[in-house]
Order: sequence, then C-alpha cells, then structure tokens
Amino acid sequence: MRTQRRSYEPGHQPKCLVIVDETAEWDRAVYYASRWAVRIGGGVVMLRVIEILDHNQQWLGVADVMRAEAQEIAETALDRASGRANGIAAITPERVIREGDPLEQIKDVIHRDVDIVMLVLAANAGAEGPGPIVTTMLRGIGAFPIPVMIVPGNLTDDEIDALS
Repeated sequence: MRTQRRSYEPGHQPKCLVIVDETAEWDRAVYYASRWAVRIGGGVVMLRVIEILDHNQQWLGVADVMRAEAQEIAETALDRASGRANGIAAITPERVIREGDPLEQIKDVIHRDVDIVMLVLAANAGAEGPGPIVTTMLRGIGAFPIPVMIVPGNLTDDEIDALS
C-alpha cells in the first residue's frame, strides 16, 4: 500500500528518515541528512528499531526488563544522534523508537509520515559488507516507496559537505 507524499504541499515540510543503529557508520547518515535538511529547509526523522526476540510467557518479567533496557539504550543512541545533528546543522530532529522487524518498522514510519521523501542510510566501507539494513534494503529496493540515499561510510565531513 502506497501513501501519497505531501511534503511539498502548503503546510508540509520535506523530511528524510535516518536509521540510528549500532553500526559505526550511522554518523555518516546523520551528517548527510542534517546537511540535506538545512540545504532544502527540511527536517530529519531519526528512527531506532528495537528488535525484541520471541518471548515465552513464563519469562515475561525478564522480557519486561530486557525491553526497558533496550528502550534506555535506544533513547541514549537517539540523544547522541540528535546532538550530532544539532551540532552539524542547528536542527532538532524528530525521534521515533519502534519495536519489531527493522524493515517493517521503516516502511511503517514512512507510511505514517507523508512528509518523508527520502531514506538515508550509510554503508560500511569494510570487507564485512555494507551492513545489515543496507543489505536487506538492497534486496527489495525496486519496490521501496521512496528514494533511498546510501552514503559511503568512508566519506569525510568535507566530502559529504560537497555532496549535500
């Protein structure tokens, strides 16, 4: 199901979505997205997806503790990424924390926010591959609802400045 983008209509603002995860290259995506937002007068939405493993009812108390810890880690990661965006471009990004499958949650956030016009990811430059989300995205990129910008993880701030 596709949702009509409305970001360039009166009363709306184009936004890009950035995934803040455990990878080292998240900073490159945040840097690019922040520069892009300032350049076009747009906004940034930062998403952290908590992957909760299957829970057994008898371990519900343990699951609740794990969920609370994951929530705290997510908040800390988004604090760090929001501070970075503010330092780069003096913007305050929107913050979203979701639980579940990362790809499903990314698509749902895009579906619910009609102003998101681009997903910004950063790819690991190392031999181990581009990273789990980039790898997953590449499999279904042809059917994705918005453009996806993949920033090489080895670009410097100056190089990203020249591109954004």
